[in-house]
Amino acid sequence: MRLDAEFTASALEYSACPRWSRAEVALAGRSNVGKSSLLNALAQAKGLARTSKTPGRTRCLNFFTVGAALALVDLPGYGYARMGRAEAAKIAALMREYLRLRPNLVALAILIDARRGPEAEEFALAAEVRARGLDLIVVATKYDKLKNSARAAALKRFAPLESAPIACAAPTGEGVERLRGRIRECARRESAAGRPKPIVAA
Repeated sequence: MRLDAEFTASALEYSACPRWSRAEVALAGRSNVGKSSLLNALAQAKGLARTSKTPGRTRCLNFFTVGAALALVDLPGYGYARMGRAEAAKIAALMREYLRLRPNLVALAILIDARRGPEAEEFALAAEVRARGLDLIVVATKYDKLKNSARAAALKRFAPLESAPIACAAPTGEGVERLRGRIRECARRESAAGRPKPIVAA
């Protein structure tokens, strides 16, 4: 069953994040990992998140509400070589603030190209998420690009993350419903525990 997501707000700085009591599940990954395509697949809405042939288009935090209690957060992509150093540092600082300080954040889905496997940036993100006691969802994207004979070996490269990856392919829908289920599960668990606490406007 699709996630009925609707774009709500963008934040160029942490202080501009929405003040609400929704549980947030964020999506992070390299600039060319297929984050927008997967977000559109989760919602079954082609135009929900803008896709581009040029990586690195997302430069802010994009918030999408789902129902009455959940929000998906599209984080800026990282690892795009053509981005200026100053802008890259600003985006990195924004992501760091959000991941370390945002009380609404209950889970982070790290999207990793199945053909490449996790590298230093993904291990650092996973460590930061675990340090906060948040749920970690590992997603192997572009799974359809792998030959069947190469799939098992590719997924073995994810083992050091110590979280079984969800193999996904946005064009075919493979793994998408499983990912929807994990996102809903994280939100339900936090709701049952009485978290997150509402952010009260100043």
